[in-house]
Amino acid sequence: MAWKGHYRPNNPQKYDGDTTGIIYRSSLELRFMQHLDSSPGVVQWQSEEFPIPYFDPSTNKFRRYFVDFKVVVKQGDKTLTQLIEIKPAKQCEPPKVPAKRTRRFITEMLTYGTNIAKWKAAEEYCLDRGWKFKIITEKDLGMR
Repeated sequence: MAWKGHYRPNNPQKYDGDTTGIIYRSSLELRFMQHLDSSPGVVQWQSEEFPIPYFDPSTNKFRRYFVDFKVVVKQGDKTLTQLIEIKPAKQCEPPKVPAKRTRRFITEMLTYGTNIAKWKAAEEYCLDRGWKFKIITEKDLGMR
């Protein structure tokens, strides 16, 4: 079942951006938003608020990647900034090669290649700023 909707935070002071425009595109994103909103360790968070440029190998063009979340958390007396992408676990692995190369397989390979390019750009973006990049799946959120 595909989930999609607007999220209204219980702690709007923690959200860095327009709280009326927070959109989730999956039940995984909704669950993570609820966690960010209620977690006392989260100082601030955003959802798809800024782009990271990357080169898309499937189209041979430069594009913009809007990472799912930017999160600032307390770590002792310091803070840590993280960029977080929410993905189903199966989309974090290359597709299995079928006996016959189908249109679906080719599409999955192109999507996987694009995701890898996005994630590499996000990692470099974070490295330049002393931040962390992390991919979170349903396994990390305790969902199946």
